[in-house]
Amino acid sequence: MTGDLLTRRGPSPAGTARPGRRSSLLGLGVGVAALAALIAIRTVTAGWDDLSLPEALRDFVTLSTSVIIESLPFVFLGVLLSVVVQIWVPDRVIHRILPRNRTARRAVLSLLGVLLPVCECGNVPLARGLVIKGVGVPEAATFLLAAPILNPVTIVTTYQAFGWNDGILAGRIVGGFVIANLVGWLFSRHPEPERLLTPEFSASCRVHRDHPVSGRRMRRAVAGFAEETATMLPALVIGSLIAGAIQVGVSRDVLGALGANPIWSVLALMALAFIVAICSNVDAFFILAFGATFTPGSIVAFLVFGAMVDVKMIAMMRTTFTTRALVVLVSVVALTTLVLGFGVNLLV
Repeated sequence: MTGDLLTRRGPSPAGTARPGRRSSLLGLGVGVAALAALIAIRTVTAGWDDLSLPEALRDFVTLSTSVIIESLPFVFLGVLLSVVVQIWVPDRVIHRILPRNRTARRAVLSLLGVLLPVCECGNVPLARGLVIKGVGVPEAATFLLAAPILNPVTIVTTYQAFGWNDGILAGRIVGGFVIANLVGWLFSRHPEPERLLTPEFSASCRVHRDHPVSGRRMRRAVAGFAEETATMLPALVIGSLIAGAIQVGVSRDVLGALGANPIWSVLALMALAFIVAICSNVDAFFILAFGATFTPGSIVAFLVFGAMVDVKMIAMMRTTFTTRALVVLVSVVALTTLVLGFGVNLLV
């Protein structure tokens, strides 16, 4: 879809609008309206007493709005970086910098987050921009999973929260790198990795590749920013609403009761990471409160799994990957994170 706007086409017939642009504007309008409604409800009900609104509804609005507000700056930053990569970075530069060997290329892209410290929400549009520029689907998936963990902001906040205690920081960094590259390698085994993309996004990539971009860069950048935002915003709102609803329905007392068990504690915190959908740049401080109750392996599992997969991220990744590809991705990340958590519990 971004490619549709970034590529100059012939003029539309008088009085008609392009279907792609019309659907994008509709998506943007729905996303903005839902976001405005949530913020308005939260603002209006902030001063009401406890009897004015059911507690569950107030918690739902608060939690959903919190996830959106926390994620929104990073989504915009990711979209901005995506547009910069698409318009101002020549294809030959990307392919000249990256190694020719695919394994080495995935490893290098895993570390790209060091230069682009964006949390997981912002990495979705950035990964889409890389694919449009010709980076392979397995390589982009590796970057998407590794970058939220292997970036300086996440590493520093994790160190501030846990230091070198119990191997939590090392487990997060090494685990994130290995799991991301494993998923990338599995995707590379597909005979046609492009088929892991949704038909809509594949079509955008083809349009961009077959029709060289022309026109003023700034104008194309503004159009591309609006188009990519229109794709991401509805997915972010839907994912945040689901995360808020699940958090209201799941009792944290149940999670706390499982904290001391070396196996169930890992599963419990992976489930918590999935439903709270908290940004990877600050999740270490969130889970620090659970540090005295849960095992070190479960803390590592929370920090790795939540940075790669959560409710909101699945909604956003669905704009790019097919359902089948997402099932494989989530399954592999979940199973390997389980092994990582169990391993840390055995070693510490």
